[in-house]
Formats: sequence, structure tokens, C-alpha cells
Amino acid sequence: MSSVAKSRKRESRIGLLFLSPWLLGLAIFTAYPIIASLYFSFTQYSGLSSPRWIGLENYARLFQDQLFWKSIYNTLYLAIIGIPLAQILSLLVALLLNTKVRFLSVFRTLYFLPSIVPAVATALLWKWFLNPQFGPINLLLERIGLPTPGWLTDPAWSKPALILTSVWGVGGAMVIYLAGLQNIPAELYEAAELDGAGRIARLFRITIPMLSPVILFNVVMGVISSFQSFTSVFIMTAGGPENSTLVYALSIYRNGFQFYRMGYASAMAWILLIITSIAVLFVFKFFGKYGYFGGAEK
Repeated sequence: MSSVAKSRKRESRIGLLFLSPWLLGLAIFTAYPIIASLYFSFTQYSGLSSPRWIGLENYARLFQDQLFWKSIYNTLYLAIIGIPLAQILSLLVALLLNTKVRFLSVFRTLYFLPSIVPAVATALLWKWFLNPQFGPINLLLERIGLPTPGWLTDPAWSKPALILTSVWGVGGAMVIYLAGLQNIPAELYEAAELDGAGRIARLFRITIPMLSPVILFNVVMGVISSFQSFTSVFIMTAGGPENSTLVYALSIYRNGFQFYRMGYASAMAWILLIITSIAVLFVFKFFGKYGYFGGAEK
């Protein structure tokens, strides 16, 4: 064996040695749980006893479970209304913070801060804000003579309350939009202004098309985050009232860790993967048809 080959083999061994902690962690904490959950989804498994193979029975039971469909409806409701609302609001805030005003860095920091507050703290804060008896929001509405909803205790208002909570933390998406806005060449706006285009025309003809990759990224992340929503719902409503906020991830948690139906919960997790994949593929297909990427429509 030549000296060059020996040197490359030695470098490969050293590289694998340095990679081994990461590869070991990937195998134990990622690959094994994924494979195990797929196996458990075909079994009757409580987590306390040995799994018993039952084939597709868990998946068949899913489609007969009313709470399964209820959790899908609640999750889709929060996603379909919450994601567009959050994207529009974060884009508008980014547009405002892309102007030259005094104390701009202070305003950017203030708008970004809610997105880095821990989810548990955010949920507890909004649970107090939306308290129907002594919450600040209802006290303000009462003072100005407006109706005071039950918010988290009323099935008709519980999902809008969760959407309001999620929209409050749009600072992360706002920062990404702001970075995208600053990468749009100023010459495009100058040329459009010379051609007589107004602000609205420049927004829809230049800003939004040029932000297509950024919008795509934020929407995909929003879809994934919405389908995995758990912490705020668990703390604020625990799925109530009357299962009006029973989202899919919370239903998986209930079945797995409260009812000890690990096999059933594993089947739900794989259905969630399929639903999320379909939603993300739809978003990519939509943006591929209507988006603008690198100077050519895809």
C-alpha cells in the first residue's frame, strides 16, 4: 500500500473517530426512535408491557375515532387561519421596520423579544391576559363598552384565542422578512418610481415577488410548527373546553402518556408525518406555480 493511500486511510479513521459521538447520538436518539415508533404503530403496546403485533388495527381504529377527526379539524383550523395572519402581520411589521426612523434598533428589538420568550412563560402570560374574569383584555373591553368573550373557557372563542397567542410571537419571521427586504436592490424601486408606480404597485410588483423565497421558507416553517403545536395548548387549555382546542400533538400525548396506548399514539405520529408532508408539498407546489425565484418563474 502506497504512503498516500495509508495517509488517506488514517485521515478517514481520524475523521470517523471525531464523528463517532454525533453518529452514535444520531443512531440512539433519532434513528432508533423513528424505527421503533414505526414498529410500535403495528402493535398493541402500553409502554409498560411487551408489544403485541396487531397489524393495521391501530390505523383502522384511527379513522373510527371521533377525537382523531376533531384533533385534525382543530389543527387545520389553527393552521389555515393562523399561518396567513402571522405571515401578513410579520411582513407588515418588517416593512415598517425597514424605514429610516429614529430609535429603529430599539423598535426592532422590542418586536423581536416576544419570539424568544420561553413558550411556557408566553402561555402563562396569555392565560392571564385572556382570563374572562380579571384578565386585562376583558377589563379593557368592558371599559370601552364592548362584549367580553369567554376566550379560553368558551368553545367559540378558544381557537381564536390560541391564534391571537401565536400571532404575538411573529418576531422570528419578522427578522427573516427584514433581512429579505434589505437584499432587494434599491434600483428596482427607483426604476418603478420613475415609471410612475405607487407604493401599493411597488409592494405587489417588486417587494412580494422578490420575497418569494423568504415567504416560502416562513410558510413551510409555519406549517411544520402549527402541526406540532403542543406547549401553549397544553398549558392554556389542556384541550378544552369541550375538546375545542384538542390539537393533534396533544391528542398523541394523551394517548401515549395518559392512556398508555403507545402503539396507537405511534400510529397517530406517522399519520401526522404524512399530513405534514402533504401540506409542505402543497406549499412547494403553490409557490412553484406562483412564486418568483432567481429571475425566472418556476
